[in-house]
Amino acid sequence: MSELATVARTGTALTVRKVGVFLGAEVTGLDLTRPLDDATIKAIGEALAVHEVLVFPGQTIGSEDLKRFGRCFGELTVHPFSTNAADSPELIVYDNKEGNPPAATDIWHSDETFRECPPLGTMLCAKIVPEIGGDTVFHSMTAAYESLSDRLQQFISGLEAVHDFKPFKALFAESEEGWRKLRQFEEIYRPATHPVVRVHPVSGKKALYVNPQFTLFIKGMEERESRALLDALFRVTAVLEHQYRHRWEPDMVVFWDNRSTQHAAVHDYYPQRRLMERVTIKGDRPQGTGEAAKASELRKFKMPPLMSLKERALRQHERS
Repeated sequence: MSELATVARTGTALTVRKVGVFLGAEVTGLDLTRPLDDATIKAIGEALAVHEVLVFPGQTIGSEDLKRFGRCFGELTVHPFSTNAADSPELIVYDNKEGNPPAATDIWHSDETFRECPPLGTMLCAKIVPEIGGDTVFHSMTAAYESLSDRLQQFISGLEAVHDFKPFKALFAESEEGWRKLRQFEEIYRPATHPVVRVHPVSGKKALYVNPQFTLFIKGMEERESRALLDALFRVTAVLEHQYRHRWEPDMVVFWDNRSTQHAAVHDYYPQRRLMERVTIKGDRPQGTGEAAKASELRKFKMPPLMSLKERALRQHERS
């Protein structure tokens, strides 16, 4: 798609204009208070795959409009640990102000990668924004992958990483009831394994798919090597050229692709008020590149792994 593209539509024209070099585009010519036709929905989906972050300015819409727009691209999901609307759990309401500080979203992440099928994308609508601060920074993980050396690309191809909802575990009280609820959610959201390099289902491009908020370790790799590799891959978001910093305005909707981007909210506005509404669109299971790496290729043992031996002394937990 070119830097400036239009898509014919009944009575109007949808215009897509790049606002960032590697990601980010502004979309105009739409009224999101009205249903969209199939051609427009398809054009937006194609633009999302190309530009990764879409900005829709000047959209004075309500919660129902936002949910309808989100459903154009798939089923809306319910975030299990967020501040959902009481009468509409698929709608997240962030009303951060004095006495209600923002959550720990100032860490680079792709939304909800602790799920077996993480979200396709996220839509965020600004209602009230602070006079200064409160930006969101996005990073193209396709550009991040493409910037890696050929040798490193080859090395991480086929690796898998384990993701967990670790940042949300602090929300549970340190009490019998809190521990009971935490165990319940740990059973529902068991650690999920995803490829380190994800292939985008629409564009076919490869993207790094690990993040410091939810990724725990490289599956099958010795802990020291896993940590060193992940730390190196986490630091790719420091490349300024691959970032797009979004300055919010009231009545602005941003739709980002969780399959190919990471983002971090800048928490520099508290105690000013920042009111946002969000919906999240269900995605599919991430697909990687080629065959998964074999365990024998990932780790060398000083001696055989204990649990691989049949003739061994039983441990107490195995007896009970």
